[in-house]
Amino acid sequence: MSESEEDLRKRLSETQYRVTCQCGTEPPFDNEYWDHKEPGIYVDIISGKPLFSSEAKFDSGTGWPSFFEAMDPDEIVEVEDTSHGMSRTEVRSKTGNAHLGHVFPDGPPPSGLRYCINSAALKFVPASG
Repeated sequence: MSESEEDLRKRLSETQYRVTCQCGTEPPFDNEYWDHKEPGIYVDIISGKPLFSSEAKFDSGTGWPSFFEAMDPDEIVEVEDTSHGMSRTEVRSKTGNAHLGHVFPDGPPPSGLRYCINSAALKFVPASG
């Protein structure tokens, strides 16, 4: 069962809703997790499903959280995005159907991928000590 638009608007901040439900983008270097280094996992703000691990996070210099691999590739849906006069690959969460960001083929080994993700689409869960 998915949440209604009304319920999502009540539960999410304005930025979270704009990013995840309206394919928005938050500003670079002015978002919660771009420079976050604490160990843990990043989950989908809508479904709570694990998406990325801090172990796969790297500094891409772009001002958004970047990861070289997803925790559960089955939870990531890739969609062709030709908006803004560009050809990119959008990434969405399968369960929450949230817009997360984009994936690019210019990341570090071992995958060579760079998942460039909006902080507003994520919730961080710290590793338990």
